Amino acid sequence: MRIDIITVLPELLKSPFEASILKRAIEADLVEVNFHNLRDYATGGYKAIDDTQFGGGAGMVMMIEPIDKCISKLQEERTYDDIIYMTPDGERLSQSIANTLSLKENIIILCGHYKGVDQRVRDKFITKEISIGDYVLSGGELGAAVLCDAIIRLIPGVLGNETSALTDSFQDNLLAPPIYTKPREYKGMKVPEVLFSGNFPEIEKWREEQAYNRTKERRPDLLNED
Repeated sequence: MRIDIITVLPELLKSPFEASILKRAIEADLVEVNFHNLRDYATGGYKAIDDTQFGGGAGMVMMIEPIDKCISKLQEERTYDDIIYMTPDGERLSQSIANTLSLKENIIILCGHYKGVDQRVRDKFITKEISIGDYVLSGGELGAAVLCDAIIRLIPGVLGNETSALTDSFQDNLLAPPIYTKPREYKGMKVPEVLFSGNFPEIEKWREEQAYNRTKERRPDLLNED
């Protein structure tokens, strides 16, 4: 899988990809992540990538020309399955979206900044708009990092144990059940006996019940989703 990220602040994005699971996935050639500084595609002495909005109003707007040049150059080199724009008014990121995107071969992620991008960028290039929540950040870079983490960990071989991702919260619209490890008892707090029974059908049944009950208590909205 190849991910190309277009950003005004590549230095803000690089750190999450230099540690832990994302770093190992890149080093194992399971995913290729490239950062593209939008200012490299700007013209003029100041390399401006934004300007005031027509009709007046507060906030600067990212111009279409440098974005067009960057995306067009990438599209000349390969075909992309999706061009994603990180924006607060996009579709809220879910496990289902991450599952679908993890199956793609090539994607571009455009990080918004300032007031956002010229609408013509969204009309001409963007195939999917994604938000990581109902709040506003200074730019789309942190959202892009979150999206990449959610996608990359699902790629076969990244986690090592392929069943690990399948039992995460939000798979099948359920939160994960309680989990335990050593010691068996700590300061009077005991691990449920069923987990030591060796009866794996019973253990699985217990986990399913716990997942359902936890979801019903904490996120009942998930139980109403298709």
